[in-house]
Amino acid sequence: MNEDNARFCLLAGLILLYLLCGAAIFSALEHPFELRARRLWKQQLDNFTQRYRVNMGALHTLLRQYEEANGAGIRVDTLRPRWDFSGAFYFVGTVVSTIGFGMTTPATIAGKIFLIFYGLIGCAATILFFNLFLERIITMLAYIMRWCHERRLRCGGVGVMSSREEMSGEEDSLEGWKPSVYYVMLILGVASIVIACSASTLYSSMENWSYVDSLYFCFVAFSTIGFGDLVSSQRQQYESQEAYRLGNCLFILMGVCCIYSLFNVISIVIKQTLNWILGKLVCSGHQRRLPAHLRQKRLKRNTVQPISSHCPAGRHRYTDGSVETVFDSETDAGAVADGVCVGRRLSGEMISVNEFMVSNKVSLALLQKQLSETAHQGPRQSYGHQNGFSGGVGALAIMNNRLQETSVDR
Repeated sequence: MNEDNARFCLLAGLILLYLLCGAAIFSALEHPFELRARRLWKQQLDNFTQRYRVNMGALHTLLRQYEEANGAGIRVDTLRPRWDFSGAFYFVGTVVSTIGFGMTTPATIAGKIFLIFYGLIGCAATILFFNLFLERIITMLAYIMRWCHERRLRCGGVGVMSSREEMSGEEDSLEGWKPSVYYVMLILGVASIVIACSASTLYSSMENWSYVDSLYFCFVAFSTIGFGDLVSSQRQQYESQEAYRLGNCLFILMGVCCIYSLFNVISIVIKQTLNWILGKLVCSGHQRRLPAHLRQKRLKRNTVQPISSHCPAGRHRYTDGSVETVFDSETDAGAVADGVCVGRRLSGEMISVNEFMVSNKVSLALLQKQLSETAHQGPRQSYGHQNGFSGGVGALAIMNNRLQETSVDR
């Protein structure tokens, strides 16, 4: 089993374990509430039939008919029309963004067939938009981090050296400086929180929701989960209705873009954690196969061996604990994603926590490379441009890498 298949199987197992734990927790939290609601509803039905002497079967028939009408958009309280132009525009927005609240669904056969083709093109175009948005966010953050780094260098060098020496030293520091991917994740996280909190303030005042319910709606909507239990802008009338609908659309758009970008960056960190786990499992297997006296000797040494000449995928230079990686291609960078030559190491030392940190620095090199080149206004050339695809990070990067490998093989 190669490394990619091992990583895939490990991730599938961890996701299954994650689902089992989540199911157990939600069942413990929500199932008692469901049972109480069932008992309360049965009690209300019994009281209603006894007070008004209504046949229980006739009442159930009426309730089933109301459920069918409810699916078509009929409510006890007066709501806005679902299929006027503004309601239809809100619906197609939830379709192409893959939110899919479920409050509005096509009821005609023609509408369902049209939705299949409409969603196929719309969702693909929106995913491309999200990836391009992510690249521009990375570009902007790279410039901001470079500006902050330059400012810190100027503040730290005042009164210490002459202006010419200061400029020369600053250029040397900037040349070796690389933006941190973790700062990108932090900034995206803070931006998502700010947008969610601001939107929750708007929803809690306009929709009469609690602030916790508003935060819950923001996460469900921005992450495109879209349960549909809470949906904004559904009442018939609001104060400043047009301004609220515009603000609602803008908040949802910005929130989805930021959360999507944050998910992409977090997925990189998760991948590196999987690489570290795989490397530890492989090295533990090698360690167990060693004789006892050699195993004790190697454990006492506890040395860390980075990639060296026996790992030809990349060249590394270590300076004060930092790692600078020079890749011949992005495919080579993926080959050393775990920061150590797993399976190619000449010795069986255990991977330490320090090695895990070095692993993250090296294996995040693709995103860091894009940050660095953007900050230094350097060229961004890759095989992806020859294939007609963008070479950035995001959901399309996996397919882009496969296309690169195919084009190189040919």
